[in-house]
Amino acid sequence: MRLSFNQFSGEIPSSISNLTKLQMLRIRGNYLVGEIPRELGHLGGMTLLDLQNNRLIGSIPPSIFNITTMQKLALTNNSLTGTLPITICDHLPNLEGLYLSGNNLDGVIPPTLEKCRKLQFMLLSVNQFIGTLPRELANLTALTVLDLRDLHLKGEIPAELGNLRKLKALSLYNNVFTGPVPDSIFNMSELQIIGLGENRFSGTLTSDLGRRLPNLEKFSCSGNRLSGFISSSISNSSRLTGLDISWNSFTDPIPESLGQGCKLKGIIPEEIGNLTGMTMMSLQNNELAGHIPNTIQRMLNLQELYLQSNKIEGPIPDSICNLKSLGALDLSGNHFSSSVPPCLGSVTSLRKLYLANNRLNSRLPASLGSLQDLIEFNVSSNLFSGQIPLEIGNLKAATLIDLSKNDFSGKISNILGFLDKVIKLSLAHNRLQGPIPDSFGKMLALEFLDLYNNNLSGEIPKSLEALVYLKYLNFSFNKLSGEIPTGGPFANLTSQSFLSNNALCGDSKFHVSPCVIKSTKRSKRKKTILVLYVPLGMGLLFLALALAYVFLRLRKKKKNAGQADVSLVKGHERISYYELEQATEGFSESNLLGSGSFSMVYKGILKDGTPLAAKVFNVQLEGAFKSFDTECEMLRNLRHRNLTKVITSCSNLDFRALLLEYMPNGTLEKWLYSHNFFLDLLQRLDIMIDVASAMDYLHSGYSTPVVHCDLKPSNILLDQDMVSHVSDFGIAKLLGAGEAFVQTRTIATIGYIAPDYGQDGIVSTSCDVYSFGILMMETFTRMQPSDERFTGDLSLRRWVGRW
Repeated sequence: MRLSFNQFSGEIPSSISNLTKLQMLRIRGNYLVGEIPRELGHLGGMTLLDLQNNRLIGSIPPSIFNITTMQKLALTNNSLTGTLPITICDHLPNLEGLYLSGNNLDGVIPPTLEKCRKLQFMLLSVNQFIGTLPRELANLTALTVLDLRDLHLKGEIPAELGNLRKLKALSLYNNVFTGPVPDSIFNMSELQIIGLGENRFSGTLTSDLGRRLPNLEKFSCSGNRLSGFISSSISNSSRLTGLDISWNSFTDPIPESLGQGCKLKGIIPEEIGNLTGMTMMSLQNNELAGHIPNTIQRMLNLQELYLQSNKIEGPIPDSICNLKSLGALDLSGNHFSSSVPPCLGSVTSLRKLYLANNRLNSRLPASLGSLQDLIEFNVSSNLFSGQIPLEIGNLKAATLIDLSKNDFSGKISNILGFLDKVIKLSLAHNRLQGPIPDSFGKMLALEFLDLYNNNLSGEIPKSLEALVYLKYLNFSFNKLSGEIPTGGPFANLTSQSFLSNNALCGDSKFHVSPCVIKSTKRSKRKKTILVLYVPLGMGLLFLALALAYVFLRLRKKKKNAGQADVSLVKGHERISYYELEQATEGFSESNLLGSGSFSMVYKGILKDGTPLAAKVFNVQLEGAFKSFDTECEMLRNLRHRNLTKVITSCSNLDFRALLLEYMPNGTLEKWLYSHNFFLDLLQRLDIMIDVASAMDYLHSGYSTPVVHCDLKPSNILLDQDMVSHVSDFGIAKLLGAGEAFVQTRTIATIGYIAPDYGQDGIVSTSCDVYSFGILMMETFTRMQPSDERFTGDLSLRRWVGRW
């Protein structure tokens, strides 16, 4: 019985034990609560029990350990408590996998586990186990994976552990182990992964590490008290892709025969470029100096580079921009100077970028806005100046943005308020001025907001009361005025959040003056003035606008306005730039719906009351004209209920805009990931059927096949009836007669790109089918392909495929 990844809730019914012939029970990834029924122990023929990723509580029923046919017991990621009985393996002679990670189990690890002689996988990590590591575990000679990280184990590692000659992965990370690392560990020649970090190991490592562990892929001993040096024999580990030796007491240089040559005291040598197979390198917290050598650009497989807390200086080299697989770059706490290379915006694989505590200066490159999959961005404690680039508003996936302790000036743009996934935002210690944007109230995931020590003025927006998850807020040392809100998160704040804002008023708990209540006479007088003069003013304004309209219409007949307004839908009234500007209130930030690589989308209302979405292209960006022309070409004749309807366009020498049908329910992305929106299972199914209908039309229902090339949740729009519409054809391609594919240099969104497209630039309808598959997995699992858990070879597709 397999019921994984649904939305089952409630307790496991004890009546399930009546299924006496049941051999496999898998109900993982649901919302099951309560205790595991002891009646499950009556299923004497069961070989697999998998209840992972639920919300189960209580202890594991002893009857479970009496099922003699059991081969795999998987209870990870619940809230189970209690101890493991000493008789755990008395009746489990066939047990091959024991998965109990991510619970609250305590007590000692029973030495009697040695009786499960067929055990191959033992995962007990992230629990509350105490005591020492039983030396009896050395008798589990079939063991291939032993995961004991994040526990409270102490003492020395038994030398007998070296008898586990079939072991491929050993993780003892984050315990309290002491003493030397036993030499016998390095007799396990099959080992591929060793995690010894965050303990209290001391002494030196074996002198022939590489020769004895030829299959080693990842080795971590960070955060210990190891000394001496890493032997040159580690260069024999030709499969090594990850090395973390940080936070130790190594004093000698790492041998250059490693190819890495990263002397912990001294410079990073040119030979580092020889490590072409390395995927992760961590050399943090050392005394490395000098520059980053340009040879680093040869490490094309590098996915993570950690050089923080050293003494490296000079500019950040452009050669880093050639590392197109780089997902994490941490250069914090060094002496880097000059500006950030603009080419860093082309490393679109970046998910984490840390440049804090350096001497970087000049303006922050607008090109960083191209890192639309960036999750964490920290450039605090530098010398950056000028305005915060509007392009930062493109970092839609970001959960952390820290621009504090710089010299940024100007106003805070409303665009930042559309970063609805941000959890921590810090703009403290700058020279920012003007009001706090009202759009900040839309950042519903926000837990930390720091605007300390700027020159901000105006009132605190009432919209911030909607930030129900906000735990920390600091507006101190600004020039704010008006009443401090009291609803939402403000109910739990103290005066420390509002220091040195002398014009603020409100509740006495904030240590500010009480707000002045205006008199009734003055209120009545004000109402009288409003009643008499506002209608008069509105009438005069209406007359002025009418005269201006007549004047412009007459003027338009007499001269060529230089505008070539193209109507994409025959018979629709043309619209001028002036009318579009009026409809969007001067392209006001308050009407901004979202932004993309080449454009910004504004809500507008035509003079006849028709709502629309104006997609305005930034003609200053290279590729914007081509994107506009492509979208016009694609949408000129396409007609389908599940495609975005184009009303018309507005175009002149310096302006390009498409006018689209307004979708009041926004994007699928919003409904999947915003806290106050929810889609049930049937709604998700309906949306995917709509998208499939649109793609079928594009591929087969039109005279020339159209490849969309960028299918993702932010490009799926929902109308008032929750009918979905595929949008954004800016990089779409037409297939000519007889063509099965074409080539392109335009890069679509990482995570949704088909492998052939990403590697060779080949575009075909199969690419859209691949993207549709990823989109469907994301829609039903609410798991983004850029999620931080998907590292190395693990992807959303493979993760779903496992189940």
